[in-house]
Amino acid sequence: MDLPLDAPALARLIDHTLLRADATSAEVRRLCEEALAHRFKAVCVNPVHVGLVAGILFGSDIAPCSVVGFPLGAVRPEDKAAEAVGAVRCGAAEIDMVIALGPLKEGDHAAVRADIAAVRAACREQVLKVIVEACLLDEAQMRLACTLAVEAGADFVKTSTGFSTGGATVADVALMRATVGEAIGVKASGGVRSLEAARALVAAGATRLGTSSGVALMTAGVAGEAY
Repeated sequence: MDLPLDAPALARLIDHTLLRADATSAEVRRLCEEALAHRFKAVCVNPVHVGLVAGILFGSDIAPCSVVGFPLGAVRPEDKAAEAVGAVRCGAAEIDMVIALGPLKEGDHAAVRADIAAVRAACREQVLKVIVEACLLDEAQMRLACTLAVEAGADFVKTSTGFSTGGATVADVALMRATVGEAIGVKASGGVRSLEAARALVAAGATRLGTSSGVALMTAGVAGEAY
């Protein structure tokens, strides 16, 4: 990605994230306050918190983001679509859905494409990111997942949920970028905890960073580590 990674540019790549099952409303409010203070790109939460986030961020340029079919992706397409509809009604401007991993590994291209398309149809005006859970796929499966996501109308492909066996790697991001070209975004998520990691992922082709360490990344620069 040809972008100087100064503090404002870094902030606008960050989806400030809190997806723990035990996240409280107070923690979500603090997440939003941090996002407003640093002008992050989005705040990503579980569907139960989307309404709260949308209310706090209303009038700002920070996008409320909800996950769908999270974290396993093993949900019927119609149920993922219904979850997306509910999140949009609560104010979500972006949807991060988990791909149907079983059908993908079985080579059922039509089922995977239809799964993504169902959510795409449910959120036509919202940004749709498709989580491929790269740590569970080989290179051929990753290429296939990315190709099907593009065919189904995704705006981004995303490396990871952060809840499986691994997070974003430079190699995964580079492979995903090579597969989708410049047509759509690539979101690196899971384990993005240092400026060094952020810079490497952006250099490999990431155009969005999903992290719960956004404040630490910004603070590291203030403390002396160059952006």
